[in-house]
Amino acid sequence: MNVMILTQIFNLELLLLSLRSFSTMALVATAEVCDANPHMIQTGELRALQPIFQIYGRRQVFSGPVVTVKVFEDNVLIREFLEEKGNGRVLVVDGGGSLRCAILGGNPVQQAQNNGWAGIVVNGCIRDVDEINGCDIGVRALASHPMKANKKGMGEKHVPVTIAGIRICDGEWLYADTDGILVSKTELSV
Repeated sequence: MNVMILTQIFNLELLLLSLRSFSTMALVATAEVCDANPHMIQTGELRALQPIFQIYGRRQVFSGPVVTVKVFEDNVLIREFLEEKGNGRVLVVDGGGSLRCAILGGNPVQQAQNNGWAGIVVNGCIRDVDEINGCDIGVRALASHPMKANKKGMGEKHVPVTIAGIRICDGEWLYADTDGILVSKTELSV
């Protein structure tokens, strides 16, 4: 096969993956979930993150099972995760809320899109905003910053993290749309 045909096949596979993810995600709106589940909010089974995140990426609505990583001004572990197949998961990055450098840039976000990640939530900064906004993936971050992160590989994978006032664990479900971000202990539908 020539390169042009392979590229078209690859683009069709990405489109099908996006459509499958979108059709599942479109069923859950955060405001409707909150309205339909006051008991889950009261028990803490359903939690809303404080509204501190900016919206990036072409996918404004996304959801999936959570994978966590905790780093500080270092992006090696983030890149390692995004090199894996995402299978519709959401990477939640506790970057310590640092506003001194970006821990996520355009290349890893492009890779995340290609590997089937549904989204990335960063308690820290990103860069290459125009490139990220061109990607069919959901990204939330505190802000953008032009300086890049360290590359020492320091941090922890698969640990509980606390961001925006909420404790988040591996295996929980995250739902994001333009109204906000919810975390649930289980998969939800309205």
